[in-house]
Amino acid sequence: MSHQVEDRFARGTATRRAVLGDAHVDRAEAAATPLDRDFQVFITEGAWGSVWSRPHFTRRERSIVTIALLAGLGQDDELAMHIRATLNTGATREDVVEALMHVAVYAGVPAANHAIKIAKRVYGEIDAETGGAR
Repeated sequence: MSHQVEDRFARGTATRRAVLGDAHVDRAEAAATPLDRDFQVFITEGAWGSVWSRPHFTRRERSIVTIALLAGLGQDDELAMHIRATLNTGATREDVVEALMHVAVYAGVPAANHAIKIAKRVYGEIDAETGGAR
């Protein structure tokens, strides 16, 4: 790896861990196989080391945008993961509600309705783990 690529990978790993948590990243790394190892490097460098590490948006803002996009695209597993990541990004439940209202207008009510169901499930899990709403 070139120095710039190594820096992007290191920056991406740090950002990914800060947003998704060490446990999630450790599970993803442990589950990597020759089939997806290059993909894991790609998303660490590209998504986390390049885009999520850019300075203009805060992590909270990136979290809100990401949740809206994933909801609009119907990416349920990734949506749940990023809703859980709001514990680390500073995006509030109210931020998520507002993002999903935008999804309803711009991507459709069914997409937003489904995303709200996912958010309710994830927040229910978080509340059960932490003993109450944050």
